[in-house]
Amino acid sequence: MHPKASGAGKENEGPSSNAAYTAEALLADLLANTTELLSFYNRDFRLTHYAARLKGMYGGLVAQGAAIWDIYPSFLDSRCRDEFLRVFQGGSPASINLPRSPAESPRSVFVFGTANGVGIIESRAHGGRSAAEEREHVVLLHQATHDVLTGLQNRRRFGERLQQALAVIGGPKPKAALLQIDLDDFKAVNDTLGHGAGDTLLQLAAGRIRDALQDGESAYRYAGDEFAVIQLGKEQPAEAERLAGSLVDAFKEPFVINGISLFVGSSIGIAFGPEHGTDGEQLMKAADIALYAAKTDGRGCARTFNRSMLLLLEQRENLRRSLRTALERGELYLEYQPLIRPPSSVIGFEALLRWRHPEVGIIPPSVFIPIAEADGLMDEIGRWVLEQACRQALTWPSSLTVAVNLSPAQFLSGSLTDTVAQIVDAVGIRADRLELEITETVLLEKTIDNIDTLNTLNVLGIRISLDDFGTYYSSLSYLKNFPFDTLKIDQYFITDLETDLKSQTIVRSIINLAHGLGISVTAEGVETSAQARWLIKENCDCLQGNFLGRPLGAEATSDFVRRSPPKGGRAMEESNRAL
Repeated sequence: MHPKASGAGKENEGPSSNAAYTAEALLADLLANTTELLSFYNRDFRLTHYAARLKGMYGGLVAQGAAIWDIYPSFLDSRCRDEFLRVFQGGSPASINLPRSPAESPRSVFVFGTANGVGIIESRAHGGRSAAEEREHVVLLHQATHDVLTGLQNRRRFGERLQQALAVIGGPKPKAALLQIDLDDFKAVNDTLGHGAGDTLLQLAAGRIRDALQDGESAYRYAGDEFAVIQLGKEQPAEAERLAGSLVDAFKEPFVINGISLFVGSSIGIAFGPEHGTDGEQLMKAADIALYAAKTDGRGCARTFNRSMLLLLEQRENLRRSLRTALERGELYLEYQPLIRPPSSVIGFEALLRWRHPEVGIIPPSVFIPIAEADGLMDEIGRWVLEQACRQALTWPSSLTVAVNLSPAQFLSGSLTDTVAQIVDAVGIRADRLELEITETVLLEKTIDNIDTLNTLNVLGIRISLDDFGTYYSSLSYLKNFPFDTLKIDQYFITDLETDLKSQTIVRSIINLAHGLGISVTAEGVETSAQARWLIKENCDCLQGNFLGRPLGAEATSDFVRRSPPKGGRAMEESNRAL
């Protein structure tokens, strides 16, 4: 079982690894028996593989590591060099006529790109295959050993290379390192921008991985959004950690696809052979477990396998099984955090989902919600949360609202508007007392479905809030194209509001922009009186945070409302008087 929390990106899978022959055997057989003058060169223009017939044609010039210019000096000629370099730098294959003396027969070469450099098939006027046959032959060879989408070596080649690496390790540098690389948030790109954008992202990601490699390191596309690097002949663990750090850093820069900047990080699991596995399957399992640890530690980082990770994985799988029955066993419940309008008015509560496990105790939402989304449970859980929150709101004064968070899985399910309408009718709550909070990840693409969903909710009278504004993919076009009632400023900008001038400028600008568009503003994560004072001075409409009121159980909300004013309200009144 794969330890990842999500099967994200498997729609972009490459070819299956099941085959009656191995890629290495195919290549060796081809080079030994082909009548073509076939050769392959790496990024340093050095010969890596060649056909027996080429050796017979050029003799001692053909040797492992020979420079391409020694075998084909014509590539130094300006008439051929530019076309050759165009292919070498990622261009489409090309046939190039080589310069010759009057006494020589016409010659041409078919040059095509590979994952690690170029391949060349030389043709002579007296025979050989046609250009079309050469192209077909080359494509079949390349597809047998390389991923069609990214150009990296494929899953089949990866399995062979890993077994070979484990078979030869020994001596003073006994370790082979395996790095499993997984793209963070790839599924969100696929779901919102489509598989075309997902494919482009995979190609760009493969390029960044390839650019980070040094001698003794080879990259593979293993499956979907999963990549791998095998590292040999290096000082370990230092070199694997160095490479992992380089890869994590390489993914910190945005990917620009169709004019949209996407921040998609990389999580990496590292394992060493034979220490963590003496065969390919064992080593892959260890690296996968380390990758899972990197994901659960916050993503965008690398972790090296250790035995304690097995225990954590077992605990995670137990949680996954327990979550499937948590709702029917009554283990899920809601808490409500007050929303305060200056100077001291409680205008509503945000419903927050909690899980009290009978053995483990309280499990943070950051742990179990990703599991629920990955396992397809959020539709059922989300419907329960919405109905419970609406029923609880009926016990409050009719002026108070209730805010409910929607996961991207719910929003993209296609049945959200029907679900909301049914619950509002069944519970009997006024639609304008319900506010639905969505994050920016579901709005990456201004699709008709997204616009229709939000407009339909708006027509029903439901209030719409854009949560965590200022992070992720923030775009002003969201505010223009979607019908938001409320904009919530992420607590990242509130934390250092008292001292950081940049945060102050950003928050002030957001408030002024939203008010200019007729949108209300809520500040999240207000923890101090100084933060509250600053926000009140800048005319922030609503404040939320532990300074004003911690999340409360259902019964405690009624007591909070009855206080006149509540603790948070008194604190805000004191903040007002201090202005």
